[in-house]
Amino acid sequence: MPSVFGSLTKIPELRKRILYTIVMLGIYRIGVFVTVPGVDRAVVHKLFGASSGSLFSLFNMFSGGALRQMSVFALGIMPYISASIILQLMAVVVPSLERLQKEGEMGRKKITQYTRYGTVILSIIQGIGIAFYLESLRSGLGEAAVANPGWGFRLLTVISLTAGTAFIMWLGEQITERGIGNGISLIITAGIVANLPSALFNTFTYVQKGIMKPFVLFLIVVLAVVVVAVIIFFERAQRRIPVQYARRVVGRKMYGGQSTHLPLKINTSGVIPPIFASSILMFPATLANFINTSWMQDVKSALSPGSWAYMTMYVVLIIFFCYFYTAVTFNPIDVADNMKKYGGYIPGIRPGKQTAVYIDKVLSRITFGGAIYVSAVCVLPTILIQQFNVPFYYGGTSLLIVVGVALDTVSQIETHLITRHYDGLTGPKGPRIRGRSKNR
Repeated sequence: MPSVFGSLTKIPELRKRILYTIVMLGIYRIGVFVTVPGVDRAVVHKLFGASSGSLFSLFNMFSGGALRQMSVFALGIMPYISASIILQLMAVVVPSLERLQKEGEMGRKKITQYTRYGTVILSIIQGIGIAFYLESLRSGLGEAAVANPGWGFRLLTVISLTAGTAFIMWLGEQITERGIGNGISLIITAGIVANLPSALFNTFTYVQKGIMKPFVLFLIVVLAVVVVAVIIFFERAQRRIPVQYARRVVGRKMYGGQSTHLPLKINTSGVIPPIFASSILMFPATLANFINTSWMQDVKSALSPGSWAYMTMYVVLIIFFCYFYTAVTFNPIDVADNMKKYGGYIPGIRPGKQTAVYIDKVLSRITFGGAIYVSAVCVLPTILIQQFNVPFYYGGTSLLIVVGVALDTVSQIETHLITRHYDGLTGPKGPRIRGRSKNR
């Protein structure tokens, strides 16, 4: 392990990529504290502190606390993620988008361009809503969050929030291209991890004051380690379907005749299901802040985080979105057709339709196991709060994101290290592979 970390600083390209990623993430964290012009951040901070358990708390987590600070980055990267998901869903029903997905690099660039346009449109719509909401905010002492409301403030807020989201989107793309890891995922992870120091400080403060017993803290630490280990196990787990390729003679060459496998991940949908489920369940709590009626308050209390109704619906929605998103992103018919096109088949299964049915059957079974795993990880923090009556700052969605992004980043670093190692085998100190001379 020390030799691996030492190699990170010895490889110039990898060192530059890591430093570039750190600098870009640092710029993002600085921008979190740049407040939208015309907003009293202190008033907004107090009011948002009382909105825990609503949709604002979910967006605040993914924005790294920028929404609570009412920063120019308040919308975070969520408009970009929403636009990407909308385009993926539309590709199922819009033939032109489906054709673009199959056109390779050119199609991917076109879809990325559409995603950017969608991000700007969603940012403008959300910015208008936030501008009107800020103008209506009043503290208990009658302090207004906006000193000079009006269309001038609304226009300035929309421009600031849209520009902030576009800048974050650009940062993520630059990190993906010139840094290490997936830029968008790293930005979300940086926002989540940024709250870790304050969470640890508050936890130790509770232990010192006797609010939390040391034995309970020990159990939480052990359980957190176990949960992380479970996440790593299931995120790396896959069902490998054996595939055999028949021999084909093309001209004077023979192709195929080899055995390989089709890897199917246990958790194909990633963290999308808990994000969607949380958004839907927190929507009534958010509406209750605007509609002050008795039946809305009853719905809010019934679906408050920690209640059995909330957890039951949360698990049901996670399972539903696991199957739904897997069906959208993975098409067994296309996989079976590609296998048949190149002479591949699953032993004991007829190529074509029967192969697609078999792959869909296997995928449905392992998706159920993945959905149960995701549900257990997401519901566990709520159970901890109820049983031990202690604050748990990082929910299952946060753990899934942080661990998943960490695994992906480490895999990319390992790829760079392996590539460098192979270059060293044929480098200046190793044997050279010479080409055939032109005179021969």
